[in-house]
Amino acid sequence: MSFTKRTATCGDFSPEVSGKEVVINGWVDSARNMGGLIFIDVRDRYGLVQAVIEPETQAELAARAKELRSEFVVWISGTVRMRENPNPNIPTGLVEILVSDFGIINRAEVTPFEIKSDIETNEELRLKYRYLDLRRQPMQRNFLVRNQLYQLAHRYFAENNFVEFETPVLMKSTPEGARDFLVPSRIHKGSFYALPQSPQLYKQLLMVAGYDRYMQIVKCFRDEDLRADRQPEFTQIDVEMSFVEADDIMALAEGFTQLVWREVLRQEIETPFKRMTWHEAITRYGSDKPDLRYDLELTTITDIAKGTEFAVFKDAASNGGEIALLNAKGCAEFSRKQLDELTEHAKRYGAKGLAWMKFTADGVNSPIAKFLKEEEIEAFKNAAKAETGDLLLLMADEFERCYTVLGALRIEVAKRSGIFEKVKNKYSFHWVTDFPLLEYSPEENRYVARHHPFTAPKNEDVELLKSKPEAARAKAYDLVINGYEAAGGSVRIHQNDVQQQMFDLLGLSQEEAEAKFGFLLSALKFGAPPHGGIAMGFDRWVMLLVGSDNIRDVIAFPKTASASSLMDEAPSTVAEEQLKELGLQLLKKPE
Repeated sequence: MSFTKRTATCGDFSPEVSGKEVVINGWVDSARNMGGLIFIDVRDRYGLVQAVIEPETQAELAARAKELRSEFVVWISGTVRMRENPNPNIPTGLVEILVSDFGIINRAEVTPFEIKSDIETNEELRLKYRYLDLRRQPMQRNFLVRNQLYQLAHRYFAENNFVEFETPVLMKSTPEGARDFLVPSRIHKGSFYALPQSPQLYKQLLMVAGYDRYMQIVKCFRDEDLRADRQPEFTQIDVEMSFVEADDIMALAEGFTQLVWREVLRQEIETPFKRMTWHEAITRYGSDKPDLRYDLELTTITDIAKGTEFAVFKDAASNGGEIALLNAKGCAEFSRKQLDELTEHAKRYGAKGLAWMKFTADGVNSPIAKFLKEEEIEAFKNAAKAETGDLLLLMADEFERCYTVLGALRIEVAKRSGIFEKVKNKYSFHWVTDFPLLEYSPEENRYVARHHPFTAPKNEDVELLKSKPEAARAKAYDLVINGYEAAGGSVRIHQNDVQQQMFDLLGLSQEEAEAKFGFLLSALKFGAPPHGGIAMGFDRWVMLLVGSDNIRDVIAFPKTASASSLMDEAPSTVAEEQLKELGLQLLKKPE
């Protein structure tokens, strides 16, 4: 069980330490017997270094080295010397260790995949053996960046006079958003805790308590359908401030973003960031989190198209909808198969179909051209600033669906036309502001909060809550980086009567509001200061910083798209006795 402890790590070696006696500990990356020399590459999280045995003078070591295999854990002692054939591809490539002794600390079975940077192993296998996947250099780099972000967050907010708190993980269920994860209470049988979707209410209460500036790097939980950039449990940098307005919070977030990009990527970014309203983002880019690294803007043509004989356009306009288009520059060469695929893509976002129009050297090519006059086609072309070789994708539907479908097509066209590849190493930063405060849910037959029920309406829109609540705008703001919502926040309601009015609009009776949020309503009666905050998606930031498009690459032990862990097989069944202690009984599935 004993071994010789290291005096240096595998990334420590440079010509300056040539001639020094060292001991390293690590994993065998490879062992190669070249006849005249035996090369052993050893790695740890600090780097990789080559060790050498010379069989002619080190016969006993050479015989023992025949046992070595990849992923054996070893200690090696020896003398650092300059390499005859340097390797410029690794930081330690100018030197090597002439082995004087070594020992096997632990053997390893053949791994289910090679521990290499560029493996093409399916993700399921990597997740099942996550502890091996995490040994790979790209994964270790991801988590060193993640660690750096932790340290920068602590430093930046401490320097800006924030107080770090830990808020409860077991809290009251207050469902007004995503679905809660529930935890049954053994002591209070029949009652449940919820895992926090966010520390939202606690941080507001800390402002009422007078702490002025709160910060926490916190785990949050949402029982919702997953995507590549979402997980059931995730981490956020949670911030709240008193006696501030939206501009103060946005400036603080911009300062943190500047620091992170400077320290992690050695890039200087300019502030203040560009701002656009939600309405502008939707109508220009078809998204409330548009990627501004490339153009491809949408064009509204409702006024031009509503007078045509094409029934789809006429019906949409007469029902208060919109007609808009995307000019896919240079994409007139798309085949019918590609256009059919774009149509299917549009349908996934709620479209009933997709109209298109190609401008080629032979003229216009479109299945809807027969319903349009030449001057109407020319008007579409001019509105889109289209040229020969361009493809117009046209959509007619209710306001938000019309633009959202085109926004999804904008991204798909960028992928298919090679635009994404050209901008993959660039970053764009901007704010989206003035979100709708509420939206109407036909399924629930009531208004629901666009962000959350504690977001304040803009001052000039408070009166609209009584007459036209759907037109009220929120004091909300999202930081968008490369098409991802990297942070989101708002100024909060700090007056009891306004908060109660908000609950009324959401269809909560006074009894329901008291049962769910009574502690907040009570706190707002005791001198709550104006306050607001922001939450930064920690995992998403790391994903952006390391250039990944999969959030599982930056979470040590993530869940799959079905919210399960392939490594430890969570979630799992529990013993009958555990259920009895909790006062629970599972219902049998119907036949």
